[in-house]
Amino acid sequence: MTIQWFPGHMAKARREVTEQLKLVDIVFELIDARLPLSSRNPMIDEVIHQKPRLLILNKMDLADETETARWIRYFENQGMRAVAINSFEGKGLQTVTKAAKEILEPKLARMRSRGIRPGAIRAMIVGIPNVGKSTLINRLAKKNIAKTGNTPGVTRAQQWIKFGKELELLDTPGILWPKFEDKEAGYKLALTGAIKDSIVNMEDLAVYGLRFLEANYPDRLLKRYGLETISEEVLPMFNHIGTLRKVYTVGGEVDYDKVAELIVRDIRNENLGKLSFDFTVQQHNE
Repeated sequence: MTIQWFPGHMAKARREVTEQLKLVDIVFELIDARLPLSSRNPMIDEVIHQKPRLLILNKMDLADETETARWIRYFENQGMRAVAINSFEGKGLQTVTKAAKEILEPKLARMRSRGIRPGAIRAMIVGIPNVGKSTLINRLAKKNIAKTGNTPGVTRAQQWIKFGKELELLDTPGILWPKFEDKEAGYKLALTGAIKDSIVNMEDLAVYGLRFLEANYPDRLLKRYGLETISEEVLPMFNHIGTLRKVYTVGGEVDYDKVAELIVRDIRNENLGKLSFDFTVQQHNE
């Protein structure tokens, strides 16, 4: 899957991040716990350079818990502090401020040694669209400050938001790379809703989803759709699922477009359980 999508507001976001970086103490990089590598924007490393960073794995409630724990260890082995949260339900939020303080402690200690009383930590939050930045901001603030939405590209402008006396957060628009060089990453991002459905071939996406489940969660695939075996051909599976769910065209034939939408929706809505799409075993042997 080769997807070209780099709207003007995202190019502008990159420039703004670069310009505003000097105003913050730390960068909060928000990623999707289901795909911690695929939802990281390679561009962000180029932009923030050596600025202190905290990786926040959001949507941990949707991800395979065992794999999330492995990813946190993986990133920390790479020298990057990481925490997992569920911003929608407000779980794990206390770990964000705590981890930020620990990362910045050397700087804060130097300030205190010079008789300077540290003020609120100033952080910038960055990430690709639809990883839950606005939801996290609203949870931290305990009120609806940032506009939220379940489609990518909702946040369009920067804003400073205060959270008590400990933290000031600079929200930024989501940044998505201009071209997906990694075919797998493109499919995974589309499957989790980080890419607008209007620019994706839904049948191709559903086929990828079925094959992914076959390779990584075969028991769940069999159980969800009442399959006795997993066919090497996709068409029999589409026919079986369409018949099972009574998804037909006006002429009484299986509606493959709607079957594809059903499969993708099932994956996104946790109807096949908690799923992770990136695996640490692909990066190193534990």
